[in-house]
Amino acid sequence: MFSAPESMPLDMPTFHAEISLPYTLTPGRAAGTFLAEMKNKRIVGSRMANGDIVAPAQDFSASDGEPMTNFVEAPQTGEITAFTRVDGNIIAFIRLDGCSNQFPHRILDQLDNVKIGARVKAEWEDGVEQSILAIKGFVLAPDAEVGTVRALDEVEEAIGSLPYSMALQYEHAYGPYYGRMFDEIKGFGRVMGVRGSSNDDALLPPREIDDITHKPTGTWKTCADTGTIRGCSIINMEFIGQTLKPPYVYAEIVLDGASTRLIHFIEIDDVEYAKKNIGPGTRVRAIWTQGERKGSMADIERFEVIDE
Repeated sequence: MFSAPESMPLDMPTFHAEISLPYTLTPGRAAGTFLAEMKNKRIVGSRMANGDIVAPAQDFSASDGEPMTNFVEAPQTGEITAFTRVDGNIIAFIRLDGCSNQFPHRILDQLDNVKIGARVKAEWEDGVEQSILAIKGFVLAPDAEVGTVRALDEVEEAIGSLPYSMALQYEHAYGPYYGRMFDEIKGFGRVMGVRGSSNDDALLPPREIDDITHKPTGTWKTCADTGTIRGCSIINMEFIGQTLKPPYVYAEIVLDGASTRLIHFIEIDDVEYAKKNIGPGTRVRAIWTQGERKGSMADIERFEVIDE
């Protein structure tokens, strides 16, 4: 009998983790033109039907929804209307001369020197294109003359798409339940859950509180590495983030001895075979990786169909 932890410690060691999402950014005509003109060190704005000038350029007016009438070059000077400090950087709203909206960017100075209404001018970063960061930031310029908006007869072709990514960096702790499960996978090649508060079936992943009764869970239980598919999808196209090359089956599997579903993969060679032979109720078996295990669900390389 393996007892469950009596309490949840608060000082568990952490490890660094990252959630990364690469994608393709499609900026549209106005923003795409604004980004294309960064290499020319020009701030491109839009003249709206009501006469407002906004920068960066926008396809439609935020006040009345009407489309822009033409592109303009906005001045590279303006006044600070609001500012704050974030991670050591001063981020400000700047009303560029002649514009009706706020232009957010960095202020390249000390916080004590920054004031509402202070005059500033853009400072450019050489070698940066297709990004607002081609503007390194704005520097204080108390003597800067008030700039004027200029019409643009010709502009660069708008950028149609850009490779982009978002990443979330964080510190993560498994805790005693997840930690024990992954330790058992790494050390002994077995999947362990905890019994529910009212029955003998194991909850996977293990947890301190039963989802149904909201009572503390019971003792540890070793589950079999065989189980039954309860839900699945056949994946036959490629997309970013895949760890397997299609085709394969994404499956929700209830291991024998468990009451909750484990998500994993089934390798297949033929989509038509999978359509006929893999579905809810199909029996499967875990195939473990060869060599040293790392202590994660990836130590189960895949599941395969049991011919019964």
